[in-house]
Amino acid sequence: MINIYVFCKNLNNKNNILIYPKNYENKIGFDKIRELIKAECSGTIGQDFVDKIRFTDRFDVLSKLLGQADEFYKIIQAGEAFPSNNFSDVSRELQKASIENAFLLEEEIYTLRKSLATVLACLEFFKKQEIGLYPNLTELCVGISVDPQILKEIDKIIDDSGRLRNNASVELQKIRSKIASEEVRLRKQIDQIMKSLKSQGILSEDANLTIREGRAVIPINVEYKRRLKGFIHDTSASGQTVFIEPEEALDINNEIRELEYEERREIVKILTVLTSKIRPFVPELKKAYFFLGLIDFIRAKAKFAFKIEAILPEFQKKSYLKWLNAHHPLLFLNFKEQQKTVVPLNIKLDETDRILLISGPNAGGKSVCLKTVGLVQYMFQCGLLVPVQEGSVFGIFSNIYIDIGDEQSMENDLSTYSSHLKNMKHFLLFADKKTLCLIDEFGTGTEPQFGGTIAEAILEGLNEKQAWGVITTHYTNLKMLAENTKGLTNGAMRFDMQNLEPLFMLDIGKPGSSFALEIAQKIGLPKEIVKNARLKLGTEKLDMEKLLKDLEVEKKSLQEKNIEAEKRQKELAQTLEKYNLLKSEMEINRKELITKAKTEAKELLAKANRKIENTIRSIVESKADKDLTKVLRKDIEDFKEEIDLEIKVEEKKKVKAQTPDIQEVGGQISIGDYVKVKDQDTVAEVVAIRNQDVEIRIGELRSTMKMKRLVKISRKEFRAIEPLKKAASSGMDLNEKLANFTFKLDLRGCRAEEVLPKLQQFLDDAIMLAYDDLQIVHGKGDGVLRTVVRDVLKKRKEVKSMEDEHPDRGGAGVTLVHLR
Repeated sequence: MINIYVFCKNLNNKNNILIYPKNYENKIGFDKIRELIKAECSGTIGQDFVDKIRFTDRFDVLSKLLGQADEFYKIIQAGEAFPSNNFSDVSRELQKASIENAFLLEEEIYTLRKSLATVLACLEFFKKQEIGLYPNLTELCVGISVDPQILKEIDKIIDDSGRLRNNASVELQKIRSKIASEEVRLRKQIDQIMKSLKSQGILSEDANLTIREGRAVIPINVEYKRRLKGFIHDTSASGQTVFIEPEEALDINNEIRELEYEERREIVKILTVLTSKIRPFVPELKKAYFFLGLIDFIRAKAKFAFKIEAILPEFQKKSYLKWLNAHHPLLFLNFKEQQKTVVPLNIKLDETDRILLISGPNAGGKSVCLKTVGLVQYMFQCGLLVPVQEGSVFGIFSNIYIDIGDEQSMENDLSTYSSHLKNMKHFLLFADKKTLCLIDEFGTGTEPQFGGTIAEAILEGLNEKQAWGVITTHYTNLKMLAENTKGLTNGAMRFDMQNLEPLFMLDIGKPGSSFALEIAQKIGLPKEIVKNARLKLGTEKLDMEKLLKDLEVEKKSLQEKNIEAEKRQKELAQTLEKYNLLKSEMEINRKELITKAKTEAKELLAKANRKIENTIRSIVESKADKDLTKVLRKDIEDFKEEIDLEIKVEEKKKVKAQTPDIQEVGGQISIGDYVKVKDQDTVAEVVAIRNQDVEIRIGELRSTMKMKRLVKISRKEFRAIEPLKKAASSGMDLNEKLANFTFKLDLRGCRAEEVLPKLQQFLDDAIMLAYDDLQIVHGKGDGVLRTVVRDVLKKRKEVKSMEDEHPDRGGAGVTLVHLR
C-alpha cells in the first residue's frame, strides 16, 4: 500500500527517460509547487514525503494517489474535525529507543506520547466513517496499530505537562520529598540572613534570593561583600553586585545538590525501564509514524488543491488532453493576492491534432500557455489534483520533454541556438507516441530563413514519430505546414485590434498574427519607420498578415453576436418561465374561485329558496291576509338588501387581499417624495408644492390635493404598490403583458411629442415586470429624438445608468438603459 510513494523510474536510463531535461521542474515552476505543499504540512514528517513526489505514467499508481487526495479534499470540504496537531517526526527517538540500554529523555517520551495520540485519533476517524466513503484513505489504515499498553506505561511516568511524575517510583517520591523539605529549610535560613542584612542597611529592601549554578545566593553590593561570610559564585556585568552563598547555607545547599544527583540517577533508571518497555514495539511504531507522515502529506496536497481551486478530473490510460478553463496555479495565486483574474486556458489534443502550434503577438500569453500545459500535466502525473473545470479529461504520457529559455553554456561551448539544437536532437532520438514535447519560440536564435526551414524539418520529424506537443512560434512557414498537415493544428493568441492589446485567450484552429507593425505604431515608433517597414515586408506577407487580422476582427464580431444572442435567449427563457409560473398560479386561483363561487351560489340559492318557501307557507296559512302579506313582502326586501350587503363586503375583502398594506413613514412632504391619499389605497409622486396645495402624479394623470389629505410613504412601498395599481386600473392581464413585452423600444420615425407617452409606458411596464436592462432605438439623425429620450430617462429615478450601444450594434443611435 505504501510502496507507491517511493515509485520512481531511473531518470538516467535513456530507455526509460520520463522527463527531459533534468531541471524540468525548475523550468516549469514545480519546485515552487513543492515548497507551497510543504508549507501546508503540519510537520517535517509530512514534508519528507513532498520531497519524494515523482512523475509516473502508471495508471494504477495515479488512480491511488489522486483518489487519496480527492478523498481528503472531501473531508476538508465537509468541514469534518480531523486531527491537526502533533504530526511530529520521532524517527530519531525510535532509532534511539531500539538500542539496548539506551533511554529516551522526558521531552522525547512526551513528544512520542502526543504524536501517538494523533495516530490513534486518525485511525479512529476512519474507523467511524461509513464503509466505502473514503476507500483509498481507509486502506492506508490496514496493518497500522498502536498497542494501548504503550500509552498506559507512558502515562504512569509522564504527566500532562511532560514532566516525570513524583510517584513514578517510590524512591523518586522519597527523594523529591527530601529536596522539598531541604529547600524550605534553606529558604528560612536565607530569609533570616537577608532580614538581618536589610536591618543593617547592607541590603536594599527589594533584594531577593537568587540562584547561581544551582545554589541559593544573596545579591549584595560589592562594597559590603566582606560583611557577609560565604562563597562568591558570580558578579554582575557591571561588577557592582556580587552573588554570595552564606556559610550558614553551604551545608544545606550541598545536601540539596546531593539529593538532586540522586534524583537524576533515579530518573535515568525509570526512563531506562520505560524505554525498554517501548523497545519491542519500535517496528510497529515506525509503521504508525510512516502512516502519520503519509496522512499529513495527503492532507497538505488537499489543502493546496483548495487554494488553487483544483479538482480530480476524468482521466484515461491513453495519451490525450482536453482541458476546460485550466489555469496556471502559481499565476492564479499571484493574481489572487492582487485581486486580479487569470484568463483560463481551453485546449484539446487528440489523435487527429496531436501537435498544437501556437502563434500570436509577443507578450500575448503563448509561453504562459505552454508552461501551463507543462506544469498542470506534470502535477497530474505526480498525483496532485489539478486546476481545471469539471468535464476536463487527462491522458497519460510516458515522457515529457521541454525546450524553453536560454540554455547558453560557457563550459560546454554552446550558444543559445546550439543548445536548442541539442535539445531537438534528443527529442528526435527518443520521442514516441507517448511523448509530450513542449517547445518555446521554435526555430529562433539564428538567421530566420535557415531557422525556419530547420524548424519545419524537425516538426515534420516529430509528427512522423506521432509525438504530441505544444509549440510556440512566429514563423509563417510553420503555420502553413500546420494548416496542411495531418496531426498538426494551428492555435492563435487573441488580440484586441481596437485597443491594440493582447487578450490572453487561445483559439484553436487558425494561426495568429504577430501584430508587430501595429504594436510598433502603438508604442510610438515614428510613422515613416513603420511605413517603410511595411513596404519592405512585401505584398505576400502583408496579405497573410491582413488575412489573419481580418479573421481576428470577424471572430470577435461573431463572438459578440453569440454573446448577445445567448443573453437574449436566457432572458427569453427567464420570461417564459415567469409567464408559465404566473399562468399556472392564476389557473389554480381561477379554479379555486370558481369552486368557491359555485359553493357560495348554492348556499345563497338554498337560503333564498327557504325564505321564499317560508313566505309562501305563511301567506297560505293566513289565507292571504293583506297586512301579513305586506309584512312578508317587506321581510323579503330586507333579505335581498342583506344579501347585497354581504356580496359588497366580500368584494371589498378580495380587493383588500390583493392590495398589500401600505406602511406610512411620516415626516415632512417634499417634491419628489412618494405619498398615499388618506383613507384610500391610491399612491402618487409629488411633483410640485404651492403653500398647502400639492400637485401629485398618479401614473399619467396629475391632480392637486391639500397637504393634510396626504401621508408620506417610502420609495420601496411605492414601487411595490404602484405597478399593482396600474395593472388594476387598466384592467390589463399581467400574463398577457408579460408575454407581449419586449426589452427593445423602437422610436424611429416618431415625432418628439409622440415619444413621451410611449417611452413612459415602456418604462412603467419594464419596472412592473422587473426588467433590469432595456434598449431604446432612436436613430442618429440630427439628435433630437436622442435628446428627448435622454431627458426623460434622467428624470426617472428608477434609471440607474444609461450609455450608447457598441459601435458595431448601433452606437449613438441606440441607448442602453440599466434600471435599479
